[in-house]
Amino acid sequence: MNKIEDFPLQGKTVLVRLDINSPIDPKTKKIVNDNRIRESVPTLHKLLAGGAKIAIIAHQGDTLDYQNLIPLAEHAEKLSALLGRKVEYVDDVAGPAAVEKVKALKAGEMVLLGNLRYLSEEISHFETVVPLKPEHMLEVYHVRRLAPLADLYVNDAFAAAHRASPSMVAFQELLPTAAGDLMFKEISALDRVMKTPEKPSVFVLGGAKISDAFGMMETVLRNGTADKILTCGITGEIFLIATGKDLGPTNTKFLKERGLWEFVEPARHYLAEFGDKIEIPRDLAYSEDGKTRTEIAVKRLPLDRMFLDIGSKTQSDYDAVLQGAKTIFVNGPPGVYEQEVFERGTRSVWASIAKSPGYSVIGGGDTVSAASRFIDLKDISYVCTAGGAMVRYLSGKKLPLIQAMEKAFARHQQGGK
Repeated sequence: MNKIEDFPLQGKTVLVRLDINSPIDPKTKKIVNDNRIRESVPTLHKLLAGGAKIAIIAHQGDTLDYQNLIPLAEHAEKLSALLGRKVEYVDDVAGPAAVEKVKALKAGEMVLLGNLRYLSEEISHFETVVPLKPEHMLEVYHVRRLAPLADLYVNDAFAAAHRASPSMVAFQELLPTAAGDLMFKEISALDRVMKTPEKPSVFVLGGAKISDAFGMMETVLRNGTADKILTCGITGEIFLIATGKDLGPTNTKFLKERGLWEFVEPARHYLAEFGDKIEIPRDLAYSEDGKTRTEIAVKRLPLDRMFLDIGSKTQSDYDAVLQGAKTIFVNGPPGVYEQEVFERGTRSVWASIAKSPGYSVIGGGDTVSAASRFIDLKDISYVCTAGGAMVRYLSGKKLPLIQAMEKAFARHQQGGK
């Protein structure tokens, strides 16, 4: 991928695609975690130092989380505070107000345009229903309106790299293109986990979104990236079932209603082929009244309870593995940590990772939220801003953004834009 340093910036209009999509308080509609906004600042500083005129495009929310689909005015305020200079906001993506403002920019000035997800072509459902290739997106409204105004397109939105939306993959077809600093940081950290991990390498896979865990599990087991996988959360329960354990009708119903039972057979396959690399909980926790915690060995589980955390023996087992690890990757918390009675397993695992001498990488909204609740994130070597994109990258899948950036790089090398 081209770097920003590969292009002249003085007086140039730069269209910057950021991912500053942030968790929103459902009542106040205010941002509750600005990590992605903070991580975007170095790239903007670099562009400002070069004398660029900066037009920022970004999204917030989606049809899948409509409650977070809000204007970007607060994002502009936070960027202004972090940068120490004004980032104007125009609540218009590519209409007359947006175009007029971009045209009027002077060197060192910045504007954040309206929420991209207000446009139908940018929502995730559109990508599914109308799968367009980048070369077919050139007449899309905001590409047609904004591309002629820019001299350079910079993408620093790795967290959305799995999305084949026009703002992510179409501008590369029309404009000289560079990746931002955060993009290189994210890929470098993930490559250190995926391609050049210091051994032994340990993956902690938990949480409720087990498709993420299973999406990368075969890849990291088969290519030898992971020396150990510590299963917990629903991933751990699926593996227990795969060994023949009966978790009872309540858990069975829960897993089947959510379409998670289909992962039992792949789990059996992984155990048969890579059993020595997969660690499974040996005790779990449940509560009769929501206040009192009971831990029980998996050999004698009651059949009418929901098991919402790993037990202390499993915590001890996992701590021993993590203390000997040289590389650690985490996706998903071990238990329902939001409930005090079930936070112990998550707290224990994060404490183990924080004190481990290994290089640690975490990512995904729920994972980062859990970590920040129990430890200082400074004790993690790298906190990735991505969730879905991170998992797909570690699964060895080619991301639409990476393909578009590589195509732009090849064209630049051949003397094109």
